[in-house]
Amino acid sequence: MPQPCTFPCPAIVNPTMFFNITADVEPLGSISFKLFADKVPKTAGNFCALSTGEKGCGYKGSCFHRIISGFTCQGGDFTHHNSTGGKSIYGEKFDDENFVLKHTGPGILFMENAEPNTNGSQVFICTSKTEWLNSKHVVFNQVKDGMGIFHLVVSGGPIVLHKWQDQQKDHHH
Repeated sequence: MPQPCTFPCPAIVNPTMFFNITADVEPLGSISFKLFADKVPKTAGNFCALSTGEKGCGYKGSCFHRIISGFTCQGGDFTHHNSTGGKSIYGEKFDDENFVLKHTGPGILFMENAEPNTNGSQVFICTSKTEWLNSKHVVFNQVKDGMGIFHLVVSGGPIVLHKWQDQQKDHHH
């Protein structure tokens, strides 16, 4: 059973989260993400709690509903699965925490928003450098291992549906 996420976490400042990614029912592999909870604790806490489902809702079973080759994979709409839904653990939306972290290259995760201060559950996983998004979308996470799965997805591999399934036993290591 995953442990509850509280930030800042005194034992582990920047925990690692794990997901198993599938296409339809075919496993593609595991991806690990390093949360930057020391820089953006509220945003990281939202992702952490949605990853474990500890607040009664979360990413498990949601899909990457938008994939743009050479740019990003977008997912995290666990209510409608089409970019129109999702919610944060703080209510429907929450404010931009800060823009200290930058969109430096592939593997950066940042919050999707329609306008300033409208963060929910949807995230982008970059497959290229996206510096034009600095000060517009909060960066909170970095792919640690498994980035090759996203390169397969955006290069037109045999992917139909991309699901996140939280399988972590202990995400604080």
